[in-house]
Formats: sequence, structure tokens, C-alpha cells
Amino acid sequence: MLDISALLEEVKASPYVESSVKTPHSGVVSFNDDLKPGAALFGPQGLYKEKPGTLLANLERERVSKSINALEKGELVAVNTELAGRFVQAGTEIMRVRHFLSRKEVLDIILKEALHLFRAPEKAKYYFVPAVDLKVKNTGPKSVSVHDGMDLFIISRMKRETPLRYSGPDGVIYAVYFSVHQNLDAGEPLIGICPPSQVNQIEEVAMRVQTEWPDE
Repeated sequence: MLDISALLEEVKASPYVESSVKTPHSGVVSFNDDLKPGAALFGPQGLYKEKPGTLLANLERERVSKSINALEKGELVAVNTELAGRFVQAGTEIMRVRHFLSRKEVLDIILKEALHLFRAPEKAKYYFVPAVDLKVKNTGPKSVSVHDGMDLFIISRMKRETPLRYSGPDGVIYAVYFSVHQNLDAGEPLIGICPPSQVNQIEEVAMRVQTEWPDE
């Protein structure tokens, strides 16, 4: 059985992820000179996220300048300053940023390790079969028990709908990772299944994350 407490401590020891900021298209790069490694970054803000995040750089092509803004809260790790004023191709890394995990992201990491993930077999849209969909909407996914071979999903692709049976251990649907009309790639998780005997343990860990993890 997975030691969920140990996993939580492991995440606490490295509570962030680093990502690369790359140019969306070719152009001449200019950086925000006010930003140095270690600077705090902010993602989109406002009720509807209408205010863009911290300005990181500008990319000019054919006399049209496009801003590159931070997509989430974090910290600037490094800037490839040697690229300033140079023409670069699309997909060029211009800086690296560090994003500190939120409570929701920490819980998501733990759940994906602790639960049995049933994954999309192909790129398509997915729906619960009507009876399951109704139950999920009325009483929540945890009210749905599943068993191997159960008719659970409808795959919608290229105007073609086919049934998809669940395969895996018996349990309850603890997490749902897709939404209606969303196209999923093959291999992406659809649902996370928890054995009934472990639901209380998972709930306890969720409470620990809420109480022990720093505010976002």
C-alpha cells in the first residue's frame, strides 16, 4: 500500500516545479529589465483574469510587438540575457520560472499517486453513460461504485460514439479529470478510483494538506 504520509513529506521537501518560458513565434526578444533572478512573479489577476500576469519579455516581428507574460504565480529563476536584441525562432527558451505548488496542486499530485487512474484509450471526447452521469450530477462522483467490465463511458470521436467499459479494481470514483466537450489525449486520466476501505485515509490526507500546506 502506498505510504501517503511519506509522499506528502516528499512534496513538502520540494514544494515547487520549474518550467521553461519559450517564445510562441519567431521575432526579436527584449526583456523586462526590472526583473532579475529571484524576482516574484504574478499570474493573471482580476475577477475574470482580465489583468495579464507579470510582463516577462516582448517579442517583435514585422514591427508588431507581442508581450510574454507570466501565466502563474512564482519566482524568476534564470534569464537568457544573451538573447536580448536577437532574432530567435519559435520555441526558443528565454527564461526559467519556479512555481510553488498550491494546496490544490499538492492534493492532485497525491491523489494521482494513491488512486487507480483509468485513462483515455484514444484522443477523443468522453462522457459518462446517462445513468452514471445523472448520479454524478445529483449526488457526486463518490456515490458511484465501479467494477471491472462495467459500462461507464461513451467515447465521442469523428461523429462516432462507442461505449467504453471500465477495467481495473473495484471501488468508488474519488476524482474526475475530464469535463464535457473536452478533448483528451490518449493516456490522460479520466477518473481516479479508490477502494472503499481507503476512502477515510484519503480524506484524512486531504484534511492534512488543507491544514499543513501554506496559504496560496
